[in-house]
Amino acid sequence: MIRNLVLFICSFFCTHNFFAQSVIKGKVSDKDSKETMPGVIVAAGSKNALTTVDGDFILVVAPGKQTFVGSLAGYKTFRKELDLKENDTLVLNIQLEVSNVMLDEVVISAGKYEQKLSDITVSMEVIKPDLLKNKACAQLDQIMGQVPGVYVTDGQVSIRGGSGYTYGAGSRVIMLVDEIPMMSADAGDIKFNYVPIENMEQVEVIKGASSALFGSSALSGVINMRTKYARNKPETQVTTMAGVYGDPDKESWNWWKARNKANPMYEGVTFSHAQKFGKLDLVIGGQYYNDAGYRDSVNEKRIRGNINLRYNFKKVPGLSAGINSTIMQYQGNLFFVWKDADHALQAGAGTLQNYNNIRNNFDPFVVYNSEKTGRHSLRGRYFLTLNSNHLGTINQSSRSELYYGEYQWQKRFKYNYNFTTGFVAMRQVVLSALYGNHFGANYAGYFQIDKKFFSRLTASFGARAEYYKLDTAQTHGGFFLVNAPKKANLPVQPVFRSGLNYQLFEHTFLRTSFGQGYRFPAVAEKYISTTVGPLGIFPNNSLQPEIGWSAEVGIKQGFKIGKFQAYLDVAGFVTHYYNMIDLLFKYDTVGKSQDINNSPNPVLELTKHVGFQFTNIGRANITGVDVSVNGEGKIGPVLLSILSGFTYTNPINPDFDPKKDTNGTVISSLLRYRNKTMVKNDAQITYKKILLGWSIRYNSVMQNIDNRFEKPLIYDILNPNTAFYYNPNLYVLPGLKQYRASHNNGVWINDLRIAFQATKYLKISFLVNNVLNKEFMSRPGLIEPPRTFVMQLAAKF
Repeated sequence: MIRNLVLFICSFFCTHNFFAQSVIKGKVSDKDSKETMPGVIVAAGSKNALTTVDGDFILVVAPGKQTFVGSLAGYKTFRKELDLKENDTLVLNIQLEVSNVMLDEVVISAGKYEQKLSDITVSMEVIKPDLLKNKACAQLDQIMGQVPGVYVTDGQVSIRGGSGYTYGAGSRVIMLVDEIPMMSADAGDIKFNYVPIENMEQVEVIKGASSALFGSSALSGVINMRTKYARNKPETQVTTMAGVYGDPDKESWNWWKARNKANPMYEGVTFSHAQKFGKLDLVIGGQYYNDAGYRDSVNEKRIRGNINLRYNFKKVPGLSAGINSTIMQYQGNLFFVWKDADHALQAGAGTLQNYNNIRNNFDPFVVYNSEKTGRHSLRGRYFLTLNSNHLGTINQSSRSELYYGEYQWQKRFKYNYNFTTGFVAMRQVVLSALYGNHFGANYAGYFQIDKKFFSRLTASFGARAEYYKLDTAQTHGGFFLVNAPKKANLPVQPVFRSGLNYQLFEHTFLRTSFGQGYRFPAVAEKYISTTVGPLGIFPNNSLQPEIGWSAEVGIKQGFKIGKFQAYLDVAGFVTHYYNMIDLLFKYDTVGKSQDINNSPNPVLELTKHVGFQFTNIGRANITGVDVSVNGEGKIGPVLLSILSGFTYTNPINPDFDPKKDTNGTVISSLLRYRNKTMVKNDAQITYKKILLGWSIRYNSVMQNIDNRFEKPLIYDILNPNTAFYYNPNLYVLPGLKQYRASHNNGVWINDLRIAFQATKYLKISFLVNNVLNKEFMSRPGLIEPPRTFVMQLAAKF
């Protein structure tokens, strides 16, 4: 009986799978560009597959009537009814048409796979390279300041008020290039001038905790820049620019006029070239930039080059391998502390720092796409940072190396399941006069499941287990919920995320999400030991990791006006941190009293022990609303594109005690170095060959900063009645209190641009940034540029 059953099963499968089969094969390409399209999902009956790098596919299906479907996010779905005969082979070459709906924009960062923007469960903004080029940006942070909900302070980025200012060390926002972290091993910061914007395909900005997928530093958001690959037609772009800084309205600030010098200028050239050579894809690019600086002696000169290589193996369909690399050498001077408010563009005594630095990364990768086993990717990075920095006679140099590896597996299953999992290993080596010598390691595993129900409801759930070690300090994890962390002593820190997206109407999408975050302190935060003018920056070996969570509810509504298409996105959010890390003032006089008392100048001796230290301040709670509008299309004969946003945040310390918390300039629970209200708008119209653009940014006043920037440095340390050398006029930033009192309102900054498409290949642009020549300060002591005039020539062929 068993023998007969086995024979029946074998006969059934042989009959139905080997002797009664049909084959569908062909190629998928883009209808407009004619480019072949990899990664397209093709399906017929119960069979499905992904197209190869060359756009090819093969499906072996049962004979009879079948519905063939070809789909890819961002394109209209192709459908064709087929009637297949037994043992027949049908060749089907199809062309997919780009969707005209902005909500069909394709993004990757939300789930590490291609999704429609309308389907994701988190808030995200998408920046195209045209906006960056049209605004003549020399580096990425110059366009980040135009993104709704994002604020950039002296190179440090904050999303929805998640961060204040911490002197260039650590970040709660992770910067990725093609999903690999671009964070230095020592400071754990983002160097925006290193990001290869010349090879930019698009930038995706996630707002909210994203540690489950992206790990440490993604505590309040993610910036992921996707680079372009070569297409069938070679493409070359060259952009040159030259800018001149106008005179500030305040005469005492105009240091170049006082010295009978010409207005300072900057200049730069950026290029990229992409081309296919058979199975080899090549993209090269680079930038030269020289900025004389509007602040006295603050300048920068850099040269950057990059190359992306990818080889697609013909004998193994779906297999590709390559290497991406960037190298940059940059040098110049900077200062943190101004001379005084009347000379705000000049450095305070002993605060001018010179640097001559090199950064270099090598990123090898192997990717394999298989119909049966899914997508496998293995990526690595070696990231070298050489900082040769000196503050006068003080050596602030460092060498850091980061070794990074990640394996990721992704598989699309039946019934609209997508499963992603991966493992990460990272090694840090820091050899530094600034931080000392330190060694770190990071290991993590993660997964995420995305499922679409009934064609309208998308659900997402993910988790990560992360282990971090820096010298002898290491992860001691525990589960934490919304109210408070649960004490435990796990060898890893688990974090979770979840989200829902429901399509209520054709262009109306409701969403909600919850995500946890975890960030281990950077080497710089724990071990930095240096001085800035009269201030010291002290190490803190006991600094602990910070954890947190964020949640939001939102709605995305698409709309059309003629051929103009846009979406309105409204989100309410809450973010909560535990063990939040902040830079706090302290005076380190323990064991130093004898030195101070015996010194001929106790004030001078005391300033060696006065400064700031990274400290765990406890809890922080940030609530708010974020609104954005993004759209493009024609209204009559005019092409209009807009990117607008309004963000209001209420960042508070829920444990504020006015008797103990006396570091701020205002007696309230408001967190320091935050702007509660931001308004952003960029609008551009194009008529025939003329382009006109207008950008506006509003930041409310930074109400709360550290009171040590307004009060005498040691006013509460030495008694003026007993200290002979007491100096009530010793300030870190002389005149700041008076300056802030007279500039106690928010500021509107306007930029204008006009461009002319001279030929098919050449565009000429003229820009005026800060048209009204407004004075504005992004952090204490840093005045942003006055009115600036820019000329740009952009060639594309």
